[in-house]
Order: sequence, then C-alpha cells, then structure tokens
Amino acid sequence: MGGRFAGPARLRAVISGQVQMVGFRAFVTGRARSRGVAGYVCNLPGGDVEVVAEGDRKLLEEFLEDLRRGPRSAEVREVKTSWERGRGEFAEFSVRYGAW
Repeated sequence: MGGRFAGPARLRAVISGQVQMVGFRAFVTGRARSRGVAGYVCNLPGGDVEVVAEGDRKLLEEFLEDLRRGPRSAEVREVKTSWERGRGEFAEFSVRYGAW
C-alpha cells in the first residue's frame, strides 16, 4: 500500500480468482454505493476484475475488505492494490463494459 494522503484517496484493485460470471460486479457496485465511494468496476480480458474507487480512505479500506471477501458465489484468490490521491473524476459508482 502507498502512503496516506490528505483528502480523498483513490484505490485501484485487480481481483483474481473465480470472479467473472458469478455476480461479482453487481456485488462490488452494491458495496461501493452503500459505502459512498465513486468509481467503476469492469471485467478484464484475462478473467480478472478491475476496480477503481475514490472517496474517504477509511471507507475505501472497508470497501477493500469487501473486495477481498466477494460474494459467496466467487472465489477470490488475490487482490493487488495501489493507492494514490483522489482525482475527483467520478460522480457515482458504475459498471464499465468493454473497457479493453
């Protein structure tokens, strides 16, 4: 994990395992919206899922725990993360399709 920043933070996570075709994006979207973070989730071509989220660092850390757990239908094997300052580019949390 990177250092702490004043103000909003940005989390990028790539989740590996059985995370496509198991309701993972819907799970992530629901958790993000309930925690009040903005950003997106999308499937990657190799079978992973990418999440980019911005908000309060504490809320993002809680959200990261959600990502590590995933829905019951998923099997999360690994979550790679990076942190930086928030950019304020998202108004809400959404699913992106065809990001690649």
